Amino acid sequence: MAIKSMEQRIEELKKKRQRVMEGGGADKLEKHRGQGKLTARERIDTLVDAGSFMETGCFAQHRAVMFGMAGKETAADGVVTGSAAIHGRLVHVASQDFTVLGGSAGELHSTKVAEAMMQSLKTGSPFVFVNDSGGARVQEGIDSLSGYGKVFYTNVMLSGAVPQVSLICGPCAGGAAYSPALTDFIIQTRKAQMFITGPQVIKQVTGETVTADELGGPDAHMAKSGVIHFIAEDDKEAILICQKLLSFLPSNNLEDPPELTGEYNCDPDLALNDIVPVDGKKAYDVRDVILRIIDNGDFLEVQAGHAPNIVIGFARVCGRSVGIIANQPAYQAGVLDIDASSKAARFIRFCNAFNVPLVTLVDVPGFLPGVEQEYGGIIRHGAKMLFAYSAATVPKVTVILRKAYGGAYLAMCCKDLGADKTFAWPTAEIAVMGAEGAAEIVFRKEISEAEDKKAKRAEMIDQYREAFSNPYVAAGRRLVDDIIEPSETRKVIAQALEYLHTKRELRPGKKHGLMPL
Repeated sequence: MAIKSMEQRIEELKKKRQRVMEGGGADKLEKHRGQGKLTARERIDTLVDAGSFMETGCFAQHRAVMFGMAGKETAADGVVTGSAAIHGRLVHVASQDFTVLGGSAGELHSTKVAEAMMQSLKTGSPFVFVNDSGGARVQEGIDSLSGYGKVFYTNVMLSGAVPQVSLICGPCAGGAAYSPALTDFIIQTRKAQMFITGPQVIKQVTGETVTADELGGPDAHMAKSGVIHFIAEDDKEAILICQKLLSFLPSNNLEDPPELTGEYNCDPDLALNDIVPVDGKKAYDVRDVILRIIDNGDFLEVQAGHAPNIVIGFARVCGRSVGIIANQPAYQAGVLDIDASSKAARFIRFCNAFNVPLVTLVDVPGFLPGVEQEYGGIIRHGAKMLFAYSAATVPKVTVILRKAYGGAYLAMCCKDLGADKTFAWPTAEIAVMGAEGAAEIVFRKEISEAEDKKAKRAEMIDQYREAFSNPYVAAGRRLVDDIIEPSETRKVIAQALEYLHTKRELRPGKKHGLMPL
């Protein structure tokens, strides 16, 4: 056989690369696009800066020989991996190709993903995983399970070291769902489903009938399971959300979040003086407060459709990234329940891991009472917030807007849970419980013995409110650093963050605390 010339070898390389670029074939790529989806490579091209993607493992091939796999070509083994830049910052990406064996994860497929993740860890850069897979490649048997194990293990190695974002742009079934669950944020499109066992298996085992969307669609995972963090209409919106999310975050846990420079207005905002009703029983949307104290009203709310009684998300104050946690009086009066506690605690833990300061806005009547909540473990779940705030060493600024009652006051990052700066509006009521409930306990005898019980009760409520349900008692005991005009809130938060920027806090040496999971 004649030795091939360099020209021939280069031509051969180009042909092989072109075959890989075609994924499962032109017909399958067009069918995929016909469903309103981007292909695996188009998703990467849309996500990253033009011309920045460097692929790794382009010519990877499985080594399975059973069940029709012998000699079967699988372009890039069904997943595109490599490094790139998003807005000039290094990231590592993996994008599953559904046109190649349904994006199924085999041994080499998962090894490529795990290797891309390790590059993120080595270089201190975020990892983005675009999921579009039918699950484990059954033709490879336990080798595919071993591959999943590598990915899960590496997810945990990256956790708390570099940000991990999962995009669910197609099916994500079986063991495949656990890798996204181990990442920091999940963005799911309207065309995607995610579940451990599909509708057919559920019907066979339990007799229950459910559609794929009802079981694992984005609405189910946002409102009910709380598994995902963002819903996108399509691939392009999911990518935009991912890009915006990463803009608030540092590349790794050893860096501070990127800071935007510019001239920022901190003049008094008189509209804030009228947003919160003085009557503690009247509702309002806390997002109206948030939007007026952050830069340009630019708020990226996280899990907006899950546990809406608490609002969490990312914003900037004078160019600095912050994580915001706020009670939402417009839903269940802003009470803390099981879902709200878990939602907030996880977000607090993420912000602390990646050096994002915490701004907490408090208007909370307490923990939600009820048999269902007690049986569901509200004690354990509520304790997650106490643990998360107490363990957090990032700058913590708390503003009490109105109600701050009982254990829920403590759970919303009070001074005794390590808040560095605590401010209160004049409308703040800081007490063990509301004046109405407290009066019934403290002045029970006086009320029962009074001729006009209704008038006496009203008198005692006013007396209790005057004595305890105001911010001045707390300020007198140094549990509040200052009582501020609402209009000055943005300026006060900005100053506090500036002065706390170099905060350092030492903790006892140990492997880790034991959060009440």
